[in-house]
Amino acid sequence: MTDLRIQGLEKPVDVAEYLFTRLHQLGVRSVHGVPGDFNLVALDYLPKANLKWVGSVNELNAAYAADGYARVKKMAALITTFGVGELSAINGVAGAFSEHIPVVHIVGCPSTLSQRDGMLLHHTLGNGDFNVFANMSAEISCEVAKLNNPSEIANQIDNTLRQCFIRSRPVYIMLPTDRVETKIEGKRLEENIDISEPANDPEKEDYVVDVIMRSLRSAKKPLLLIDACAVRHRALEEVHQLIEKTNLPVFVTPMGKSAVNESHPNYGGVYAGTGSHPPEVKDIVEGSDLILTIGAIKSDFNTAGFSYRTSQLNTIDLHSDHCIVRYSTYPGVRMKGVLAKIIKQINPNELSTQKSPAVQNEVSKNNDGSQIITQAYLWPRVGEFLKENDIVVTETGTANFGIWETKFPPGVTALSQVLWGSIGWSVGACQGAALAAKDLGSDRRTVLFVGDGSFQLTAQELSTMIRRDLKPIIFVLCNDGFTIERFIHGMEAEYNDIQLWKNKELVDIFGGEKTCKKFSVKSRDELEALFNDNDFNAAKQLQFVEIHMPKEDAPRALVMTAEASAKVNSKKS
Repeated sequence: MTDLRIQGLEKPVDVAEYLFTRLHQLGVRSVHGVPGDFNLVALDYLPKANLKWVGSVNELNAAYAADGYARVKKMAALITTFGVGELSAINGVAGAFSEHIPVVHIVGCPSTLSQRDGMLLHHTLGNGDFNVFANMSAEISCEVAKLNNPSEIANQIDNTLRQCFIRSRPVYIMLPTDRVETKIEGKRLEENIDISEPANDPEKEDYVVDVIMRSLRSAKKPLLLIDACAVRHRALEEVHQLIEKTNLPVFVTPMGKSAVNESHPNYGGVYAGTGSHPPEVKDIVEGSDLILTIGAIKSDFNTAGFSYRTSQLNTIDLHSDHCIVRYSTYPGVRMKGVLAKIIKQINPNELSTQKSPAVQNEVSKNNDGSQIITQAYLWPRVGEFLKENDIVVTETGTANFGIWETKFPPGVTALSQVLWGSIGWSVGACQGAALAAKDLGSDRRTVLFVGDGSFQLTAQELSTMIRRDLKPIIFVLCNDGFTIERFIHGMEAEYNDIQLWKNKELVDIFGGEKTCKKFSVKSRDELEALFNDNDFNAAKQLQFVEIHMPKEDAPRALVMTAEASAKVNSKKS
């Protein structure tokens, strides 16, 4: 007997094919995850939607990789199995939520019948509660969809994916095994999901724009400060139009690194309070009578331990879903609409402008004639090694802070996890970023900087990179342990030590002995030779480099931030 529900469908399509087709329409081409019995049948549908299965070594790494993929490709998908798989991934998804990254987390779960009957199944807590894990993920997802009712599934999928993109946050989709092959209306697939930016209320928007315009015209030393959410919420086109139109000096925060073309004459460096680079940036920004911030996230590591000394009275903050003008907040007034009107209305002749400080890669200044590869020497030299349009991934610790001292060529995309700061994130993110570049048909290099301690947490993802023929340049900074922790507390403490690995030998162990290259660099001359090698720069295969550095050396900004963090941690209530 024909199911009456199918008879009423104009173009029946299975739920899994519908979901994966929607992902493809939104730009996803590869899907990360780990197979499990509750998602296996769904995985069979990936080729039908022209999606490639990546297959990571574990779910946590897969979540990190999806995060990195989304930062380059604008959205990513992650598939895990119920309970054990999704909980393994939850830290990575939480990081994506914290840092405003659009990741679609699809969880294959037991059938609706099994859930209804409270069956004692594997991967459960044995208490008949099949919602407990979804409830956990609800706290780190902007939308949760349980695909139980066939008549609602298409709407649920479309709305959930739209929320993921618009709000730039993870979403959670629970796909029961008996719904994978359920038929739903496929005619909807002929029209793409509307992911256009929601319009502001015109009256509210005009009012906010008018207040900002009057402030800009009256300011004596106005400037622009660009932060992470300008990147995450796709406002960089407006940012660059604003720079060109106003000719105002522009600075970035650590999380906003690469948001602005650092070769632009208006670019003045990184503002992070006492950790600013160049150092004169601190006085310029804090001496301004009007700071227009775009997408600010004023976290501890993004402000060098809350060392900002700016007044809210002199600040206008534009955010993805609200604006703050001095001490007045305007909920629901989104920055993209406001920026578009400011750009249209602004007359640069009405503005007072000042010159930005010159930003250079200060290699010669930090060359003391020694052969030791110090942090102070490395990061400016990295700026000379990088090429236009490189993707640069830095790990929490020395790399995240050292990169402040690196001036990027045009088109560089910098990936870091300054707010969530999950150790080992960068290795998985590198895999995802390199894969995203490959899926885009791009020849952009992906360059990773990770400490030897962090690398040990997620080293297996090197295996996935080799398996998928990805070609990143991986620099492992070998300085004998957890440097950022040493500077916060316990310079000589055993808990900040690690077992020293033969890191580059993992390339062979994971099967890359014939396709990859590996290097060990212990002096500046050796580093210079590598940076100047044409074959190395061409990045035609995965290249793995150990850079040996002093144990008790750290970037200037890390030392300052670590001191501030130690003080915050020691405060008594």
